[in-house]
Amino acid sequence: MARGVGSGEDLVVPDTPASPTIFVLFGATGDLAARMVLPAFYTLAQKNLLPKEWRLIGNGRGDVAHEDFRAKVHEALGNDVEEAEWEAFSKNLLFAGGGFDETGPGSLLDVIRDVEDELDDEVQPNFIHYLAIPPVAFESTAKALKKHGLTDHARVVFEKPYGTSPDDFRQLDATVHEVLDEEQVFRIDHFLGKEATQNLHVLRFANQTFSTAWHGDHVAAVQIDVPETLDVANRAGFYDATGAMMDMVVTHLMQVAAEVAMEPPLSLDAQDLQEARESVIAAFRPLSPDDVVLGQFEGYRDLEGVADDSQTDTFCAVRLWVDTGRWHGVPFLLRSGKRLGVSEQRVSLVMKPVEGPLPKPDRPSVITLSLAGSGSVAADFVLKQPGEGIKLAHVRQTLELETVPDADPLPPYVALLYDVLTGDRSLFTSSVGLEHAWRVADPVLKNKPALESYEPGSMGPAAAGELAAPYGWLVSGDGADGKSES
Repeated sequence: MARGVGSGEDLVVPDTPASPTIFVLFGATGDLAARMVLPAFYTLAQKNLLPKEWRLIGNGRGDVAHEDFRAKVHEALGNDVEEAEWEAFSKNLLFAGGGFDETGPGSLLDVIRDVEDELDDEVQPNFIHYLAIPPVAFESTAKALKKHGLTDHARVVFEKPYGTSPDDFRQLDATVHEVLDEEQVFRIDHFLGKEATQNLHVLRFANQTFSTAWHGDHVAAVQIDVPETLDVANRAGFYDATGAMMDMVVTHLMQVAAEVAMEPPLSLDAQDLQEARESVIAAFRPLSPDDVVLGQFEGYRDLEGVADDSQTDTFCAVRLWVDTGRWHGVPFLLRSGKRLGVSEQRVSLVMKPVEGPLPKPDRPSVITLSLAGSGSVAADFVLKQPGEGIKLAHVRQTLELETVPDADPLPPYVALLYDVLTGDRSLFTSSVGLEHAWRVADPVLKNKPALESYEPGSMGPAAAGELAAPYGWLVSGDGADGKSES
Protein backbone atom coordinates (compact mmCIF):
# COMPACT_ATOMS: atom_id res chain seq x y z
CA MET A 1 0.00 0.00 0.00
CA ALA A 2 1.13 3.53 -0.76
CA ARG A 3 1.03 6.34 1.75
CA GLY A 4 -0.66 9.60 0.79
CA VAL A 5 1.33 12.78 1.42
CA GLY A 6 0.25 14.45 4.64
CA SER A 7 -2.65 12.05 5.13
CA GLY A 8 -1.25 10.11 8.05
CA GLU A 9 -3.14 7.08 6.78
CA ASP A 10 -2.52 4.34 4.24
CA LEU A 11 -4.03 4.73 0.80
CA VAL A 12 -6.00 1.63 -0.17
CA VAL A 13 -4.80 0.38 -3.56
CA PRO A 14 -6.84 -2.72 -4.45
CA ASP A 15 -5.85 -5.07 -7.25
CA THR A 16 -9.50 -5.20 -8.35
CA PRO A 17 -12.31 -2.70 -7.79
CA ALA A 18 -13.77 -4.70 -4.89
CA SER A 19 -13.82 -2.09 -2.12
CA PRO A 20 -16.84 0.21 -1.67
CA THR A 21 -16.13 3.31 -3.75
CA ILE A 22 -17.52 6.82 -3.66
CA PHE A 23 -17.06 8.74 -6.90
CA VAL A 24 -17.27 12.52 -6.69
CA LEU A 25 -17.73 14.10 -10.11
CA PHE A 26 -16.85 17.80 -9.97
CA GLY A 27 -18.45 19.66 -12.87
CA ALA A 28 -21.14 16.99 -13.08
CA THR A 29 -23.62 19.15 -15.02
CA GLY A 30 -21.05 20.33 -17.58
CA ASP A 31 -20.48 19.39 -21.21
CA LEU A 32 -17.49 17.08 -20.62
CA ALA A 33 -19.35 15.08 -17.96
CA ALA A 34 -22.37 14.67 -20.25
CA ARG A 35 -20.39 13.70 -23.36
CA MET A 36 -17.67 11.49 -21.91
CA VAL A 37 -17.60 10.78 -18.20
CA LEU A 38 -21.20 9.83 -17.37
CA PRO A 39 -21.61 7.52 -20.40
CA ALA A 40 -18.34 5.84 -19.38
CA PHE A 41 -19.64 5.23 -15.86
CA TYR A 42 -22.81 3.72 -17.29
CA THR A 43 -20.82 1.41 -19.57
CA LEU A 44 -18.73 0.25 -16.60
CA ALA A 45 -21.95 -0.60 -14.77
CA GLN A 46 -23.33 -2.49 -17.78
CA LYS A 47 -20.13 -4.54 -18.03
CA ASN A 48 -20.11 -5.25 -14.27
CA LEU A 49 -16.77 -3.50 -13.88
CA LEU A 50 -17.79 -1.31 -10.93
CA PRO A 51 -17.36 -2.35 -7.29
CA LYS A 52 -20.25 -4.19 -5.69
CA GLU A 53 -20.99 -1.10 -3.60
CA TRP A 54 -20.58 2.32 -5.18
CA ARG A 55 -22.14 5.76 -5.35
CA LEU A 56 -21.60 8.62 -7.76
CA ILE A 57 -22.04 12.08 -6.26
CA GLY A 58 -22.30 14.89 -8.76
CA ASN A 59 -21.04 18.26 -7.58
CA GLY A 60 -21.72 21.75 -8.85
CA ARG A 61 -22.60 25.29 -7.85
CA GLY A 62 -26.35 24.89 -8.36
CA ASP A 63 -28.71 23.45 -5.78
CA VAL A 64 -29.96 20.44 -7.76
CA ALA A 65 -32.15 17.74 -6.27
CA HIS A 66 -31.04 14.12 -6.58
CA GLU A 67 -33.96 13.32 -8.90
CA ASP A 68 -33.20 16.29 -11.14
CA PHE A 69 -29.58 15.22 -11.42
CA ARG A 70 -30.67 11.69 -12.33
CA ALA A 71 -32.86 13.16 -15.06
CA LYS A 72 -29.85 15.08 -16.46
CA VAL A 73 -27.77 11.89 -16.46
CA HIS A 74 -30.55 9.99 -18.24
CA GLU A 75 -30.67 12.73 -20.87
CA ALA A 76 -26.89 12.53 -21.34
CA LEU A 77 -27.09 8.76 -21.90
CA GLY A 78 -29.64 9.12 -24.70
CA ASN A 79 -32.57 6.93 -25.63
CA ASP A 80 -30.85 3.53 -25.77
CA VAL A 81 -30.99 2.99 -22.00
CA GLU A 82 -33.07 -0.01 -20.95
CA GLU A 83 -35.43 0.74 -18.08
CA ALA A 84 -34.31 -2.10 -15.79
CA GLU A 85 -30.64 -1.24 -16.24
CA TRP A 86 -31.36 2.44 -15.65
CA GLU A 87 -33.22 1.71 -12.40
CA ALA A 88 -30.27 -0.28 -11.05
CA PHE A 89 -27.81 2.40 -12.11
CA SER A 90 -29.72 5.54 -11.16
CA LYS A 91 -30.30 4.61 -7.53
CA ASN A 92 -26.56 5.13 -7.00
CA LEU A 93 -26.63 8.72 -8.34
CA LEU A 94 -26.72 11.66 -5.93
CA PHE A 95 -26.00 15.37 -6.13
CA ALA A 96 -24.26 17.79 -3.77
CA GLY A 97 -24.73 21.45 -4.61
CA GLY A 98 -23.58 24.76 -3.22
CA GLY A 99 -20.14 24.67 -4.85
CA PHE A 100 -16.90 23.40 -3.38
CA ASP A 101 -13.83 25.41 -2.42
CA GLU A 102 -11.59 26.10 0.56
CA THR A 103 -14.10 28.52 2.06
CA GLY A 104 -16.88 25.94 2.10
CA PRO A 105 -17.76 22.44 0.86
CA GLY A 106 -21.40 23.16 0.04
CA SER A 107 -23.47 20.08 0.80
CA LEU A 108 -20.81 17.60 -0.36
CA LEU A 109 -19.61 16.48 3.09
CA ASP A 110 -23.20 15.97 4.25
CA VAL A 111 -24.02 13.79 1.24
CA ILE A 112 -20.80 11.81 1.71
CA ARG A 113 -21.71 11.14 5.36
CA ASP A 114 -25.14 9.90 4.30
CA VAL A 115 -23.51 7.56 1.77
CA GLU A 116 -20.97 6.25 4.29
CA ASP A 117 -23.83 5.40 6.66
CA GLU A 118 -25.40 3.28 3.90
CA LEU A 119 -22.23 1.42 2.89
CA ASP A 120 -20.52 -1.48 4.67
CA ASP A 121 -19.20 0.20 7.82
CA GLU A 122 -16.58 -2.52 8.31
CA VAL A 123 -14.68 -1.48 5.17
CA GLN A 124 -13.14 1.94 4.56
CA PRO A 125 -14.50 3.20 1.22
CA ASN A 126 -12.17 4.45 -1.47
CA PHE A 127 -12.75 7.87 -2.99
CA ILE A 128 -12.28 8.77 -6.64
CA HIS A 129 -12.54 12.50 -7.30
CA TYR A 130 -12.97 13.31 -10.99
CA LEU A 131 -12.22 16.95 -11.89
CA ALA A 132 -14.30 17.56 -15.03
CA ILE A 133 -13.88 21.30 -14.47
CA PRO A 134 -11.95 24.12 -16.18
CA PRO A 135 -8.17 23.79 -15.68
CA VAL A 136 -8.05 27.14 -13.86
CA ALA A 137 -9.96 25.46 -11.01
CA PHE A 138 -7.60 22.49 -10.57
CA GLU A 139 -5.36 24.13 -7.97
CA SER A 140 -8.16 25.53 -5.81
CA THR A 141 -10.08 22.25 -5.92
CA ALA A 142 -7.01 20.23 -4.95
CA LYS A 143 -6.45 22.53 -1.99
CA ALA A 144 -10.11 22.26 -1.03
CA LEU A 145 -9.96 18.46 -1.09
CA LYS A 146 -7.16 18.62 1.47
CA LYS A 147 -8.90 21.33 3.51
CA HIS A 148 -12.07 19.28 3.87
CA GLY A 149 -10.37 15.95 4.61
CA LEU A 150 -11.08 14.24 1.28
CA THR A 151 -7.57 13.12 0.30
CA ASP A 152 -7.34 10.01 2.50
CA HIS A 153 -7.98 6.73 0.64
CA ALA A 154 -8.44 8.82 -2.50
CA ARG A 155 -7.42 9.03 -6.12
CA VAL A 156 -7.89 12.23 -8.08
CA VAL A 157 -8.45 12.36 -11.85
CA PHE A 158 -7.38 15.56 -13.62
CA GLU A 159 -8.65 16.35 -17.10
CA LYS A 160 -6.47 18.07 -19.67
CA PRO A 161 -4.74 20.39 -20.12
CA TYR A 162 -2.69 19.88 -16.97
CA GLY A 163 -1.23 23.38 -17.04
CA THR A 164 -1.40 25.97 -19.79
CA SER A 165 2.31 26.92 -19.88
CA PRO A 166 5.55 25.54 -18.43
CA ASP A 167 5.36 27.91 -15.43
CA ASP A 168 1.66 27.23 -14.90
CA PHE A 169 2.32 23.48 -15.06
CA ARG A 170 5.07 23.69 -12.44
CA GLN A 171 2.92 25.75 -10.09
CA LEU A 172 -0.03 23.36 -10.46
CA ASP A 173 2.20 20.32 -10.05
CA ALA A 174 3.78 21.71 -6.89
CA THR A 175 0.37 22.47 -5.39
CA VAL A 176 -0.99 19.03 -6.24
CA HIS A 177 2.03 17.32 -4.71
CA GLU A 178 1.56 19.30 -1.50
CA VAL A 179 -1.75 17.54 -0.93
CA LEU A 180 -1.44 14.27 -2.88
CA ASP A 181 1.13 11.58 -3.49
CA GLU A 182 2.01 11.04 -7.16
CA GLU A 183 0.43 7.56 -7.00
CA GLN A 184 -2.89 9.21 -6.15
CA VAL A 185 -2.80 11.47 -9.22
CA PHE A 186 -4.32 10.30 -12.53
CA ARG A 187 -3.82 12.81 -15.37
CA ILE A 188 -6.19 11.51 -17.99
CA ASP A 189 -5.21 11.38 -21.65
CA HIS A 190 -7.88 9.58 -23.62
CA PHE A 191 -5.51 9.07 -26.57
CA LEU A 192 -3.45 6.70 -24.40
CA GLY A 193 -6.66 4.82 -23.56
CA LYS A 194 -7.49 4.06 -27.18
CA GLU A 195 -7.37 0.40 -28.20
CA ALA A 196 -5.12 1.11 -31.20
CA THR A 197 -2.67 3.15 -29.09
CA GLN A 198 -2.33 0.23 -26.72
CA ASN A 199 -1.88 -2.05 -29.72
CA LEU A 200 1.27 -0.14 -30.62
CA HIS A 201 2.95 -2.14 -27.84
CA VAL A 202 1.69 -5.53 -28.96
CA LEU A 203 2.16 -4.95 -32.70
CA ARG A 204 5.74 -3.88 -32.12
CA PHE A 205 6.90 -6.18 -29.33
CA ALA A 206 5.09 -9.40 -30.31
CA ASN A 207 5.76 -9.42 -34.06
CA GLN A 208 9.28 -9.81 -35.36
CA THR A 209 8.39 -8.24 -38.73
CA PHE A 210 7.28 -4.98 -37.15
CA SER A 211 9.84 -5.04 -34.34
CA THR A 212 12.70 -5.18 -36.85
CA ALA A 213 11.21 -2.42 -39.01
CA TRP A 214 10.63 -0.08 -36.01
CA HIS A 215 13.90 1.79 -36.51
CA GLY A 216 15.29 4.80 -38.34
CA ASP A 217 17.20 2.42 -40.62
CA HIS A 218 13.87 1.45 -42.15
CA VAL A 219 11.49 4.34 -41.35
CA ALA A 220 11.72 7.59 -43.32
CA ALA A 221 9.15 9.55 -41.28
CA VAL A 222 6.48 9.12 -38.63
CA GLN A 223 3.17 10.99 -38.90
CA ILE A 224 0.75 11.42 -36.00
CA ASP A 225 -2.18 13.14 -37.63
CA VAL A 226 -5.45 14.19 -35.99
CA PRO A 227 -7.30 16.64 -38.26
CA GLU A 228 -10.89 17.48 -37.27
CA THR A 229 -13.82 18.76 -39.28
CA LEU A 230 -15.43 20.05 -36.05
CA ASP A 231 -15.22 23.65 -34.93
CA VAL A 232 -14.98 24.65 -31.27
CA ALA A 233 -18.80 24.61 -30.88
CA ASN A 234 -19.83 25.58 -27.35
CA ARG A 235 -16.24 25.34 -26.08
CA ALA A 236 -15.12 28.62 -27.63
CA GLY A 237 -14.33 30.26 -24.30
CA PHE A 238 -12.22 27.31 -23.13
CA TYR A 239 -10.58 26.80 -26.50
CA ASP A 240 -9.61 30.45 -26.94
CA ALA A 241 -7.53 30.18 -23.75
CA THR A 242 -5.67 27.10 -24.98
CA GLY A 243 -5.56 26.53 -28.74
CA ALA A 244 -4.53 23.57 -30.88
CA MET A 245 -0.92 23.38 -29.74
CA MET A 246 -1.72 23.17 -26.02
CA ASP A 247 -5.06 21.37 -26.40
CA MET A 248 -3.73 18.61 -28.65
CA VAL A 249 -0.01 18.64 -29.45
CA VAL A 250 1.55 19.09 -26.01
CA THR A 251 -1.09 17.11 -24.14
CA HIS A 252 -1.95 14.27 -26.53
CA LEU A 253 0.22 13.93 -29.61
CA MET A 254 3.58 14.13 -27.83
CA GLN A 255 2.46 11.28 -25.59
CA VAL A 256 1.50 9.21 -28.63
CA ALA A 257 4.88 10.08 -30.18
CA ALA A 258 6.51 8.72 -27.03
CA GLU A 259 4.53 5.48 -27.41
CA VAL A 260 5.94 5.11 -30.93
CA ALA A 261 9.50 6.19 -30.16
CA MET A 262 10.21 4.64 -26.76
CA GLU A 263 12.73 1.88 -26.27
CA PRO A 264 11.32 -1.51 -25.25
CA PRO A 265 10.37 -1.32 -21.55
CA LEU A 266 11.44 -4.03 -19.14
CA SER A 267 7.76 -5.02 -18.89
CA LEU A 268 4.33 -3.59 -19.61
CA ASP A 269 3.82 -2.80 -15.93
CA ALA A 270 2.83 0.77 -15.14
CA GLN A 271 6.19 1.89 -13.74
CA ASP A 272 8.22 0.40 -16.59
CA LEU A 273 5.91 1.87 -19.24
CA GLN A 274 5.95 5.31 -17.67
CA GLU A 275 9.75 5.24 -17.33
CA ALA A 276 10.09 4.27 -21.01
CA ARG A 277 7.82 7.16 -22.07
CA GLU A 278 9.57 9.63 -19.79
CA SER A 279 12.99 8.59 -21.06
CA VAL A 280 12.18 9.12 -24.72
CA ILE A 281 10.31 12.41 -24.14
CA ALA A 282 13.48 13.60 -22.41
CA ALA A 283 15.21 12.92 -25.76
CA PHE A 284 12.75 15.07 -27.74
CA ARG A 285 14.62 18.06 -29.11
CA PRO A 286 13.16 21.45 -28.05
CA LEU A 287 11.03 22.80 -30.86
CA SER A 288 12.30 25.49 -33.18
CA PRO A 289 9.83 28.04 -34.58
CA ASP A 290 11.03 26.90 -38.02
CA ASP A 291 9.56 23.45 -37.27
CA VAL A 292 6.10 24.71 -36.29
CA VAL A 293 3.20 26.07 -38.36
CA LEU A 294 0.28 27.69 -36.53
CA GLY A 295 -2.98 28.62 -38.19
CA GLN A 296 -6.42 30.02 -37.48
CA PHE A 297 -9.47 29.25 -39.61
CA GLU A 298 -11.27 32.12 -41.26
CA GLY A 299 -14.31 33.14 -39.23
CA TYR A 300 -12.95 31.93 -35.88
CA ARG A 301 -12.93 35.45 -34.43
CA ASP A 302 -16.61 35.81 -35.26
CA LEU A 303 -17.57 33.04 -32.81
CA GLU A 304 -19.26 33.98 -29.55
CA GLY A 305 -16.75 33.99 -26.71
CA VAL A 306 -13.75 34.66 -28.99
CA ALA A 307 -11.97 38.02 -28.90
CA ASP A 308 -12.04 40.10 -32.09
CA ASP A 309 -8.24 40.15 -32.12
CA SER A 310 -7.70 36.58 -30.89
CA GLN A 311 -4.28 35.11 -31.63
CA THR A 312 -5.33 31.60 -30.66
CA ASP A 313 -4.16 28.85 -33.00
CA THR A 314 -6.87 26.49 -34.26
CA PHE A 315 -4.27 24.53 -36.25
CA CYS A 316 -0.81 23.29 -35.35
CA ALA A 317 1.70 21.24 -37.33
CA VAL A 318 5.03 20.28 -35.79
CA ARG A 319 8.19 18.61 -37.05
CA LEU A 320 9.69 16.94 -33.99
CA TRP A 321 13.14 15.40 -33.74
CA VAL A 322 13.91 12.49 -31.39
CA ASP A 323 17.57 12.41 -30.42
CA THR A 324 18.00 8.71 -29.75
CA GLY A 325 20.09 6.21 -31.66
CA ARG A 326 16.96 4.53 -32.98
CA TRP A 327 15.30 7.66 -34.38
CA HIS A 328 18.07 10.20 -35.01
CA GLY A 329 17.32 12.09 -38.24
CA VAL A 330 13.75 10.76 -38.61
CA PRO A 331 11.11 13.52 -38.54
CA PHE A 332 8.07 12.95 -36.34
CA LEU A 333 5.27 14.99 -37.92
CA LEU A 334 2.42 15.98 -35.60
CA ARG A 335 -0.69 17.75 -36.88
CA SER A 336 -4.09 18.71 -35.49
CA GLY A 337 -6.63 21.42 -36.17
CA LYS A 338 -10.27 22.45 -36.31
CA ARG A 339 -12.50 22.96 -39.37
CA LEU A 340 -10.27 20.86 -41.62
CA GLY A 341 -11.34 18.86 -44.65
CA VAL A 342 -11.47 15.43 -42.98
CA SER A 343 -11.50 13.90 -39.51
CA GLU A 344 -8.89 11.22 -38.86
CA GLN A 345 -6.76 9.89 -36.02
CA ARG A 346 -3.74 8.10 -37.44
CA VAL A 347 -0.23 6.99 -36.65
CA SER A 348 1.71 6.26 -39.85
CA LEU A 349 5.23 4.92 -40.29
CA VAL A 350 6.45 5.87 -43.78
CA MET A 351 8.90 3.18 -44.81
CA LYS A 352 12.10 3.79 -46.76
CA PRO A 353 12.25 2.22 -50.25
CA VAL A 354 14.09 -1.06 -50.59
CA GLU A 355 17.37 -0.87 -52.46
CA GLY A 356 17.59 -3.55 -55.13
CA PRO A 357 16.87 -4.55 -58.72
CA LEU A 358 13.20 -3.56 -58.79
CA PRO A 359 12.10 -0.04 -59.73
CA LYS A 360 11.05 2.13 -56.80
CA PRO A 361 7.25 2.35 -56.39
CA ASP A 362 5.54 5.66 -57.09
CA ARG A 363 4.57 6.07 -53.41
CA PRO A 364 6.04 4.78 -50.15
CA SER A 365 4.86 1.77 -48.22
CA VAL A 366 3.19 2.73 -44.95
CA ILE A 367 2.31 0.98 -41.70
CA THR A 368 -0.79 2.69 -40.33
CA LEU A 369 -2.66 2.48 -37.05
CA SER A 370 -6.02 4.23 -37.01
CA LEU A 371 -6.81 5.43 -33.49
CA ALA A 372 -10.45 6.22 -34.30
CA GLY A 373 -13.21 4.07 -32.84
CA SER A 374 -12.05 0.56 -32.02
CA GLY A 375 -8.98 1.09 -34.20
CA SER A 376 -7.39 -0.70 -37.11
CA VAL A 377 -3.97 -1.74 -38.37
CA ALA A 378 -3.02 -1.48 -42.04
CA ALA A 379 0.12 -2.23 -44.00
CA ASP A 380 1.14 -1.67 -47.64
CA PHE A 381 2.69 -4.38 -49.76
CA VAL A 382 4.35 -4.13 -53.14
CA LEU A 383 3.59 -7.32 -55.07
CA LYS A 384 3.82 -8.65 -58.59
CA GLN A 385 0.56 -8.01 -60.36
CA PRO A 386 -0.63 -11.40 -61.62
CA GLY A 387 -0.20 -11.68 -65.36
CA GLU A 388 2.51 -11.58 -67.97
CA GLY A 389 5.78 -9.86 -67.21
CA ILE A 390 6.65 -8.10 -63.99
CA LYS A 391 4.32 -5.25 -63.21
CA LEU A 392 4.28 -4.01 -59.60
CA ALA A 393 1.03 -3.65 -57.67
CA HIS A 394 0.63 -1.57 -54.50
CA VAL A 395 -1.75 -3.41 -52.14
CA ARG A 396 -3.05 -2.31 -48.73
CA GLN A 397 -4.34 -4.83 -46.20
CA THR A 398 -6.39 -3.61 -43.20
CA LEU A 399 -7.36 -5.40 -40.01
CA GLU A 400 -10.20 -3.85 -38.02
CA LEU A 401 -9.44 -4.55 -34.37
CA GLU A 402 -13.11 -5.08 -33.53
CA THR A 403 -13.09 -8.13 -35.83
CA VAL A 404 -10.40 -9.89 -33.77
CA PRO A 405 -11.98 -13.08 -32.32
CA ASP A 406 -13.66 -12.49 -28.93
CA ALA A 407 -12.95 -8.76 -29.19
CA ASP A 408 -14.76 -6.60 -26.64
CA PRO A 409 -13.23 -3.14 -27.17
CA LEU A 410 -13.62 -0.55 -24.44
CA PRO A 411 -14.06 3.13 -25.32
CA PRO A 412 -11.08 5.17 -24.04
CA TYR A 413 -12.85 6.81 -21.10
CA VAL A 414 -14.27 3.45 -19.99
CA ALA A 415 -10.84 1.82 -20.11
CA LEU A 416 -9.18 4.68 -18.24
CA LEU A 417 -11.84 4.92 -15.55
CA TYR A 418 -11.50 1.19 -14.95
CA ASP A 419 -7.74 1.66 -14.61
CA VAL A 420 -8.35 4.39 -12.02
CA LEU A 421 -10.55 1.94 -10.11
CA THR A 422 -7.85 -0.72 -10.11
CA GLY A 423 -4.99 1.71 -9.53
CA ASP A 424 -3.29 0.92 -12.85
CA ARG A 425 -1.36 4.03 -13.96
CA SER A 426 0.10 2.48 -17.15
CA LEU A 427 -1.95 4.68 -19.49
CA PHE A 428 -1.69 7.92 -17.51
CA THR A 429 0.84 10.69 -17.96
CA SER A 430 3.38 11.25 -15.24
CA SER A 431 4.57 14.50 -13.73
CA VAL A 432 8.08 13.90 -15.05
CA GLY A 433 6.87 13.12 -18.58
CA LEU A 434 4.77 16.28 -18.73
CA GLU A 435 7.69 18.37 -17.46
CA HIS A 436 9.74 17.09 -20.41
CA ALA A 437 6.89 17.82 -22.86
CA TRP A 438 6.58 21.42 -21.65
CA ARG A 439 10.36 21.82 -22.00
CA VAL A 440 10.09 20.74 -25.63
CA ALA A 441 7.29 23.21 -26.38
CA ASP A 442 8.66 26.14 -24.37
CA PRO A 443 10.80 27.81 -27.11
CA VAL A 444 7.79 28.06 -29.43
CA LEU A 445 5.40 29.17 -26.71
CA LYS A 446 7.80 32.02 -25.94
CA ASN A 447 8.40 32.87 -29.60
CA LYS A 448 5.32 31.80 -31.55
CA PRO A 449 5.37 31.83 -35.35
CA ALA A 450 2.89 34.21 -36.93
CA LEU A 451 -0.60 32.79 -37.35
CA GLU A 452 -1.49 31.81 -40.91
CA SER A 453 -5.12 32.01 -41.99
CA TYR A 454 -6.76 29.01 -43.64
CA GLU A 455 -10.10 28.35 -45.23
CA PRO A 456 -12.55 26.07 -43.40
CA GLY A 457 -12.73 22.73 -45.18
CA SER A 458 -9.11 22.91 -46.34
CA MET A 459 -6.27 20.96 -44.74
CA GLY A 460 -4.75 24.03 -43.11
CA PRO A 461 -2.04 26.51 -44.11
CA ALA A 462 0.04 25.61 -47.17
CA ALA A 463 3.25 25.97 -45.14
CA ALA A 464 2.31 22.84 -43.15
CA GLY A 465 2.75 20.79 -46.32
CA GLU A 466 6.35 21.95 -46.56
CA LEU A 467 7.07 20.52 -43.10
CA ALA A 468 6.06 17.06 -44.36
CA ALA A 469 8.17 17.08 -47.54
CA PRO A 470 9.05 15.05 -49.50
CA TYR A 471 6.11 12.69 -48.91
CA GLY A 472 3.50 15.21 -47.75
CA TRP A 473 0.74 14.48 -45.28
CA LEU A 474 -0.76 11.06 -45.89
CA VAL A 475 -4.20 12.17 -44.70
CA SER A 476 -5.57 14.50 -47.35
CA GLY A 477 -8.84 16.24 -47.99
CA ASP A 478 -9.50 14.58 -51.34
CA GLY A 479 -11.09 11.48 -49.83
CA ALA A 480 -8.27 9.23 -51.04
CA ASP A 481 -6.89 6.99 -48.31
CA GLY A 482 -3.14 6.83 -48.01
CA LYS A 483 -2.29 9.25 -50.81
CA SER A 484 0.04 12.07 -49.93
CA GLU A 485 -0.89 15.72 -49.85
CA SER A 486 1.65 18.40 -50.58
